[in-house]
Amino acid sequence: MFAGKVVVITGGSSGLGKALAARCAARGASLALVARDMKKLEAARDEIAPLCLPGRKVEIFATDVSDCTSVEKTFEEISDRIAAPDILINSAGILREGYFETLPMNSFHDVMEINFFGTVNCIRAAIPYFKKKGGGRIVNISSLGGRFGSFGYTAYCSSKFAVVGLTETLRCELKPQNISVHLVCPPEFESPMVDELNTYRTEENRVMTQTVPVLSLDRVADETLSGIIRGRYLVIPGRVTWLLDLINRFFPAASRTFVDWRIRKIYRGPGAGL
Repeated sequence: MFAGKVVVITGGSSGLGKALAARCAARGASLALVARDMKKLEAARDEIAPLCLPGRKVEIFATDVSDCTSVEKTFEEISDRIAAPDILINSAGILREGYFETLPMNSFHDVMEINFFGTVNCIRAAIPYFKKKGGGRIVNISSLGGRFGSFGYTAYCSSKFAVVGLTETLRCELKPQNISVHLVCPPEFESPMVDELNTYRTEENRVMTQTVPVLSLDRVADETLSGIIRGRYLVIPGRVTWLLDLINRFFPAASRTFVDWRIRKIYRGPGAGL
């Protein structure tokens, strides 16, 4: 699936994006890594390049995915420097956590611009190249937070729910054009984004999100890649994660009752400790 293909990975300088890039490189792909920080991109390229098979390469592109014009230019550069893309993995994302009443309004805008509109921008830029090639593949990294809400994630879950809705719709719209779509919804896993979150997250969020075991980055990357190779539309890494998603879909009232019970035991609320 990846041998000889050009794979574009947003958020490719760190976390899941970089882990997937390493696995794609080892399977014979050429890579276009897209992120905002050039220094991190250079470090990721130096780490992944030795994994590339003969004749394959890694190119890096410093781009803000929320800027549609910049994204279009980046895809033109990718086509010029490597070749037209075959696969797009949308892994770029940011997270802001806090009580809805105190979370700054700009946090909602920032999260939506990167997580949702960044995904939209990259897909719109990629589709013309896919159509010229007669097909392509899109992998959208959402979250378990795009399947049901979690305390403190009003901004984050809203953006990830939007990605889920976008992906569901694109699946049926793009299939007649031979463009496959995958939706990946991992739980919390080891990543720089979570490391940052742990410095400020609310206690309610900590308790609720870690009801699901925190997965290793390698496990999420391995199960994501396995799901794509098997052609699965929905990929939910982790057995416990998959089970909780199943319970929420078929027994939503029970799921909400459990959440309310857990929150009552630990609730502090805005202004706690002031």
